[in-house]
Amino acid sequence: MSDAIRPVFPFAALVGQPRLQLALTLIAIDPRIGGLLIDGPRGTAKSTSARALAELLPSGAFVTLPLGATEEMLIGSLSVDTALQSGKVTFAPGLLAKAHGGVLYVDEVNLLPDVLVDQLLDVAASGVNFIERDGVSHRHAAGFALIGTMNADEGELRPQLQDRFGLALSLSDCTDPATRVDIVKSRLAFDRDPEEFRNRFAGSQAWLRADIAQARAALPGIVIDDVCIAAVSELCVAAGVEGLRADLVIVRAACAFAARNGDTRVTMEHVSEVAPLALHHRARETTSRESPPTQGPSKPREAPRSQPDDARWGAMAPSPVKALATPAIEPPAQKKSF
Repeated sequence: MSDAIRPVFPFAALVGQPRLQLALTLIAIDPRIGGLLIDGPRGTAKSTSARALAELLPSGAFVTLPLGATEEMLIGSLSVDTALQSGKVTFAPGLLAKAHGGVLYVDEVNLLPDVLVDQLLDVAASGVNFIERDGVSHRHAAGFALIGTMNADEGELRPQLQDRFGLALSLSDCTDPATRVDIVKSRLAFDRDPEEFRNRFAGSQAWLRADIAQARAALPGIVIDDVCIAAVSELCVAAGVEGLRADLVIVRAACAFAARNGDTRVTMEHVSEVAPLALHHRARETTSRESPPTQGPSKPREAPRSQPDDARWGAMAPSPVKALATPAIEPPAQKKSF
């Protein structure tokens, strides 16, 4: 189920999906956010982006959960006979173990049996897989970035399961001709010579990988004060969400965003950037899904290392971090791409 042999399109070369790239980066920094649900038509870079993200994570694993998967395939299996005879637990790893440190990708998650989705989301949020059979138990770390994709035209995901995904967004077909041209040209160049294309973005990829690792290391030290937490709660109440999951997701995502920007404290600018991703599938009124007003973009971090100088990255903005931190802002004469 791991897909490491096929050449991977670089994350730094993705074109035209800044909100998707932001959401993917957040769950890479903090998997406890609870995964990302992507709704959109075919051909909107859902699987390409997910596979590209895996290269930036510690293990680099990209594991796909097929629609026909069984519970045993997902969580692993225990040999009860061996445990009874020798006292030792023999564990056969499942897909959750294989995805540790990487990406677990579920295409058409809305068609997956509910029981598997429940287990998947439980482990994604806790980072631990616990298996018990006939009184024999085993647990192992299972920290991965969960990405589920779906096309609502092919069937809805139950609201209870939808709510358990930390972040969500809907993609649409690109209607800007110039951006479509960029996407097609990039894909053709990659298909023609994957190695040469990947070499062009090697510097950007290395910078992104190190930057995400640094943000993960900084995450435990990020401070969020009572004022921001209260503001998050007010946003969730205004959006009419049920329960407290949205509050926790926004707080965790804001902390991850602050860590990504090199900030030590969460501000309302951080909250404003991530809240729409957490409320997208939870808000009861469409007006609640709009981004709250901000006082300007979050302060970008100065890179602690030399930044890559490939032309595509440099065309985005003066700093790659600032470009990620303000995905909706770009000079009108420039085309954004990673």
